[in-house]
Amino acid sequence: MKKFFNGKKPLFVAATAALALSLSACGGSGSTGGAAPAGGGDQAPYKVADNVSLTGSPTYDAIKSSGKIRIGVKQDQPGLGFKDAATGEYSGFDIEIAKWVAASLGMSKDKIEFKPIPSANRESAITNGDIDYYVGTYSITDKRKQLIDFAGPYFVTGQGILVKKDNSSINSEKDLSGKNVCSATGSTPIQNIKANFPGTKTTEFDTYSQCVEALKSGQVDAVTTDQAILLGYAAQEPDSLKVVGQPFTTEKYGVGLKKGDTALRQFINKTFTDGGSVWQKIYDQTLGQSGTKVQQPAVENY
Repeated sequence: MKKFFNGKKPLFVAATAALALSLSACGGSGSTGGAAPAGGGDQAPYKVADNVSLTGSPTYDAIKSSGKIRIGVKQDQPGLGFKDAATGEYSGFDIEIAKWVAASLGMSKDKIEFKPIPSANRESAITNGDIDYYVGTYSITDKRKQLIDFAGPYFVTGQGILVKKDNSSINSEKDLSGKNVCSATGSTPIQNIKANFPGTKTTEFDTYSQCVEALKSGQVDAVTTDQAILLGYAAQEPDSLKVVGQPFTTEKYGVGLKKGDTALRQFINKTFTDGGSVWQKIYDQTLGQSGTKVQQPAVENY
């Protein structure tokens, strides 16, 4: 990742600092989880809720008993969930969503323990109680809903396209014929390109950051994966990269919870519903730095 950053301070890190000064927050008293002005000190950028009532939630009971909250996250996705190797600080859209939920549950920043969990281990981490909830580009699927519950969605995305800022020949997936498109080896996005976009050349690397480097050097014409991930790269280098077109598949990101914890799921959904202005400020200061406008999705009853 050092090569990717080229020694420059990532924009989303600066955005997180700005967020601490500008965001309103959820909370107040009671269990509404609605928006309220941001508090100062350790509570910034989100006001920690008082007198939270979550009767019937075993997860919340465990949080109150331990006095801390353990949140599963990603640590290698710029603009979404990223851990700075030098400082150990986490930043990005998903991280801020996770912190907002924690504050709505009455837990201040110093009570949060972020736990990087590989994608393959997310369901087991939730069901085994290793984490209290998970926020990290976690797509809501029928298969996963057999094992866990989801709150949200808090973001709707889909397969997108990243190109160089000065590229005028690719404006959507319809322009990929004859182009060289890069994605992670064996990923669903690259399989979709191979199966449904005849005439398109493909290049595969182990990581998306390698694809982005190949794009910047001119080795490939475009990078494809979830648009949310691509927005993170574009937000980091808005003068040289851009996301084009609209998502051409659908992925709904949710907060992963223990199966059957209806009280917590409903509480988080209400936090999202009541806190639209908070959500928008989080987006604007993180993924929104890419220049792409996105609106908060409505929550669904999973």
